[in-house]
Amino acid sequence: MHALPYWRLSGYYFFYFAFVGAFSPYFGLYLQSLNFSAWDIGLLMSQMQLMRLLGPNLWGWLADRFGRRLFVIRLAAGVGLAGFTAFFWLDRLPGMLLAMAVLAFFWSAALPLVETLTFDHLREEGGRYSRIRLWGSIGFIVAVMATGRLLDSVPAAGVLWVCWIVLAGILLYALSLPEAPPLGGGGGGESIGRILRQPKVIALMAASFAMSAAHGAYYVFFSIHLDVHGYTKTEVGLLWSFGVVAEIFVFMFMGRLARRFSLRSILLASFAAAVVRFLLMGWGGESAPIMTFVQLLHGLTFGACHAASIAAVNRWFPGRARSRGQALYSSLSFGAGGLLGALVSGRTWAWLGAGWTFSLGSIFALLGFMSIWRWVEDDVGVDVREWPKTEDPVQ
Repeated sequence: MHALPYWRLSGYYFFYFAFVGAFSPYFGLYLQSLNFSAWDIGLLMSQMQLMRLLGPNLWGWLADRFGRRLFVIRLAAGVGLAGFTAFFWLDRLPGMLLAMAVLAFFWSAALPLVETLTFDHLREEGGRYSRIRLWGSIGFIVAVMATGRLLDSVPAAGVLWVCWIVLAGILLYALSLPEAPPLGGGGGGESIGRILRQPKVIALMAASFAMSAAHGAYYVFFSIHLDVHGYTKTEVGLLWSFGVVAEIFVFMFMGRLARRFSLRSILLASFAAAVVRFLLMGWGGESAPIMTFVQLLHGLTFGACHAASIAAVNRWFPGRARSRGQALYSSLSFGAGGLLGALVSGRTWAWLGAGWTFSLGSIFALLGFMSIWRWVEDDVGVDVREWPKTEDPVQ
């Protein structure tokens, strides 16, 4: 019987998203301490999205072509750590752009491959995905809270040490991951082009692009937005944590939600919540209760949306096409969509201000809502076994 390497997979997710928890909220504040402009900060941070547009498809193709999935995961961890190390000596835009590009290009390679590795280990128990993935959310919370508390007492450059240590943890767990035989399937030989021509797939990819674009200003400027309104670093970390706690609850109950609501209904609710969330985020920054509420909406705008999308891709891209499907989803959503959102917000932040910049996110979310409304039907769903749920015991 196949033994699930639960703790090794969970540990990888923990450190992977702990890096996100230390990097996304606080690296922009570090760049601000170096006196970079809003455009420069947006340009630097957008490298993560740019390389997620380019990298996953290339790495996914290489992994499928040569069957060296674990090698790519380990290479990504090692070179990502080396690329980040350069930030200890750099403080000028050209050098930092190069270092960020190297970090992002290799770091972006790992997650889609680890997602497919996880599902291959899970085999017919795809519903247990959330019990592994939620450790990523826990890692994010630990990192965002600990880093916020640290930065209340040390200079902003302290974030460099936190990120470096977490990246070293990613490398250690990448070296420990075991390979799993890819799942077979009758659709393994299906053409990627034929899959991509399906209206439901086009609509999902377009909507995912729009949702990530909507989050662009959030990931680049939310901490700066809070800092301007007088929140401490610890309060910034607490607010980020509220969002991930909401995300965890969604992952825990997604199986039950999937039995009661269609894929279309869950996605529509996620996009509607995003329209409200970013409007309130832009115009209610001075209110701690409003900021708390908008962070709780993260459970829908990221948690439910990502869980639905990742399960749909896992079903609609069968067999050997699965790695390419996950890579394409990552590239179009977190890559292209995130890149557009980061660059647009970098340009509009100083020009239009926080209110209108976050309002543009609401417009992106509305476009995604319309895409799902028009082309994803109620009877186009995902098998409930492929949704995150909590009924299965942890091993």
